[in-house]
Amino acid sequence: MFTSLPGFREFYPEERALQNHFFDLWRRAARRFGFHEWDAPVLEPLELFTEKSGEEIVRQLFNFEDKGGRQVTLRPEMTPSLARLVAARAGSLRRPIKWFAIGENYRYEKQQKGRLRAFYQFNADILGEPGPAADAEIIALCIEALRVFGLTAADFRVRLSDRTLWFLFLESLGVPESAAVPVLAVVDKLERSGPAELLKMMTDALAGTDCAPATVLEKVRAFVALDSLEKLEAFFGGAAEKITARLADWKTLLGTLEAMGLADFISLDLTIVRGLAYYTGFVFEAFERSGDGRALAGGGRYDALVKKLGGPDMPAVGFGMGDVTLKNLLDAKGLLPVYADGPDFYAVILDAAARPEALADVALLRQAGFRVEYSFKEGKFGKLIQAAEQTGARYALIYGPDEVAAGVVKVRDTKARQEAAVPRGELLARLQAVQEEGIGAAE
Repeated sequence: MFTSLPGFREFYPEERALQNHFFDLWRRAARRFGFHEWDAPVLEPLELFTEKSGEEIVRQLFNFEDKGGRQVTLRPEMTPSLARLVAARAGSLRRPIKWFAIGENYRYEKQQKGRLRAFYQFNADILGEPGPAADAEIIALCIEALRVFGLTAADFRVRLSDRTLWFLFLESLGVPESAAVPVLAVVDKLERSGPAELLKMMTDALAGTDCAPATVLEKVRAFVALDSLEKLEAFFGGAAEKITARLADWKTLLGTLEAMGLADFISLDLTIVRGLAYYTGFVFEAFERSGDGRALAGGGRYDALVKKLGGPDMPAVGFGMGDVTLKNLLDAKGLLPVYADGPDFYAVILDAAARPEALADVALLRQAGFRVEYSFKEGKFGKLIQAAEQTGARYALIYGPDEVAAGVVKVRDTKARQEAAVPRGELLARLQAVQEEGIGAAE
């Protein structure tokens, strides 16, 4: 018997219904914020991703040479594709560009809890707006995309940091620009590595510079301990003009989020630097507050990427949110719905003579937008009603010799076990009322 490949999932109908529920909530959240949906090919040129992330990313990809001799890969993420699409029509797109996508991505990496080799991700990005207002809008949408599932500030928080401020801080320590990104790679591992290992990594990061690794590591630890804007301002008291201007951006960003009523979801956490080198400004990650404490989403500003991939110089900020970790969290908190995807009505046909009338009504209701199933074979009432209930239909439409002779259809509530006879000529109007008000509207 064949099975799916490791790290890939198949979705039976009930599982796909739940997955579509995720997508629906994400789409609703994005559209309420004025974002427009886009998509791109699953198979992309390998160079698109090595140009963005370097050759080292290849070991995480499903890449190969196609029959045309091209080096291609299944996409591991959608941001490079977004940059390519925007670059191609940059001159004609109204700015700011607010786009979102929901797509399956693929990464050849070790499987673990919350991480598979094939996963769906919700992405949202704003391009063409350089100020902190765009960062605030993206963070607000990230929060909303979690709140729509019933999660609250007690369940998750957005940990906010700033690579621009980090670069300015490291500059003040005398760390040369060429070593700043390697030092941030060490910062990214502060919570997961021991003192000796961190010192070795910092020594490697500062190799060839005049900086003392132990001193820089000590000052970095003091910096990441700052957990409020007030502490940042006190720490940088009398600092250079660039740092003062950046702290003003912090004040604008936090003030905007507070005005939106989102202050309880935000915490300042300078250990968040996002490992990828293309991030250029504010960065953030949404973490669950309990349990495994895994990241639910992550993003930030990437002002140089569109230009790097061949487009114009265009500021950008965005985030990505995967379905696997989110689903695990919702399941753990009892917030994962049992998502029924049954028909609105099920036509129970008791007699062959009643089938023409039943099928005519089924066609009428389907044309009106209702989801309708019917029994392919005639049979006994009890067995057919049981079949109707098993589909998940709330209401059964009963067609038998008596109903046909009287020119009516019996509408049965499969849960309340109540019935009402409806003239066939009034069926559509009555059933529309039943959907809104219940079985009593059919009488």
